[in-house]
Amino acid sequence: MTTARTATPSTARAINDRLALNLLLDQGPLTATELRDLTGLSRPTVADLLDRLGRSGLVAVVGERGEQRRGPNARLYALVASRAHLAAFDVRSGGVSLVVADLAGRTLATADLVVEDPGVADDAGHRAAADRIVSVLLDTARRAEVPHLHTVAVGAPGLVDPATGRLHSTGDLPAWHADLLAALRELPGTEVILENEVNLAGRAEYRTGAARGRDDFVLVWLGHSVGAAVVLDGRLRRGIGGGAGEICFLPVPGTAALPTATGCEGGFHGLVGSAAVCALARAHGLPVDPAADPAAAEADDAAAAEAAVRAALDALGDGRPGGPFLDELAERIALGTSAICVVLDPGCVVLGGEVGRAGGAELASRVERRLAGLSPVRTEVRAGEAGGGAILAGAVLTAGDAVRRDLFGEP
Repeated sequence: MTTARTATPSTARAINDRLALNLLLDQGPLTATELRDLTGLSRPTVADLLDRLGRSGLVAVVGERGEQRRGPNARLYALVASRAHLAAFDVRSGGVSLVVADLAGRTLATADLVVEDPGVADDAGHRAAADRIVSVLLDTARRAEVPHLHTVAVGAPGLVDPATGRLHSTGDLPAWHADLLAALRELPGTEVILENEVNLAGRAEYRTGAARGRDDFVLVWLGHSVGAAVVLDGRLRRGIGGGAGEICFLPVPGTAALPTATGCEGGFHGLVGSAAVCALARAHGLPVDPAADPAAAEADDAAAAEAAVRAALDALGDGRPGGPFLDELAERIALGTSAICVVLDPGCVVLGGEVGRAGGAELASRVERRLAGLSPVRTEVRAGEAGGGAILAGAVLTAGDAVRRDLFGEP
């Protein structure tokens, strides 16, 4: 015979606390009456949890709602966002962008740093670069009057092994990337989370962007290189070795060669990476920054591809021929995306990155029409909404989740 089990009082208190804290985080200051209405808890239970959370420093009275009838229930309670702080990194080949934020995810300070590669053999130079980045992080935190960082989330290109948390390069990443992670992990009392950059962008689209309300979708990242974030049943799928979504290596028609284990130029990257988009734009007579070529800096290359797509859209509005470029670009994107759709059937594809963001609804609709002709799997294509800071936004969300798990006792 199975014996029914009920929650212990301590477990019930923890569940109620988490429920109230998440409501205060998502909806801002609330009165005790509003908390009772939203949680369904009794008046004594809400009073008890507010007292308990106040003594723990997680909740404080921040004012009154302003009702004519004054009293304890008119007090406004809010999450104490300064209870813990976090940081987020977007790590690129040539530098980093970082954000320092509070428990509510509000940005307190930012910094950008260009990092020159010291060279393969210069171990001391790589460590010095990493130490410099950590120094900038700590200076940025001090500028925001943040004495300690609870969690730092880092988004970087490459495969992140889900079992070990180690970063494996799929290209020519500078060695200071690994040194940066080691230096961050030396910060006392700070948890460091490493995640693939596109996976973080996918999390941002899922929580705050174009994929809100969808438990199944794939983000196709179209920037300097190409990648994907796969979310199925509401869960980010990384694969056994962190390689889920490495579609830059996907063999597709139209490339001069096949990809290799160490190079994706012959794969999908060779069709829709930023250098390929710039070359396609030139072939269609669109203006492209002459500094943008395969040897250009990563950020400049992606920015030039973004500008080329915007120029094509402007040409459509002016009655000039931008359509053929967009049609061919959509054809290329659909080639790789169709392989994802017939294997995973996500029902929705979000186009992110510089190119996806620039193309907007116009490019997304063209890709959707082309996909409909390539596959019997019905797929909606949306333009990303998380913006140019999608990786940092996803890193802030990831770090915030980790802080709440610790402070709120979330599973």
